[in-house]
Amino acid sequence: MSDMRTEKDSLGEVQVPASALYGAQTQRAVDNLHLSGITMPADLICALGLIKAAAAAIAQGQHHEQFPVDVFQTGSRTRWTPCH
Repeated sequence: MSDMRTEKDSLGEVQVPASALYGAQTQRAVDNLHLSGITMPADLICALGLIKAAAAAIAQGQHHEQFPVDVFQTGSRTRWTPCH
């Protein structure tokens, strides 16, 4: 049994560790972008997980009423004005 699996994206195939929960684009970043060698802090990863969990609750139909702003009023302006 191989310890790698083949993932595909728009650039083609790439080998990813079989145990990895990430896919082709993350593996490409690991292979090609050697910047600082510092990975994300565990606290930030946990915070991102909490954000994703909250987003999943919204996706399940919970909290829709917490988005009262008109769909065309989602920018930083308080009202729409035409550009000049």
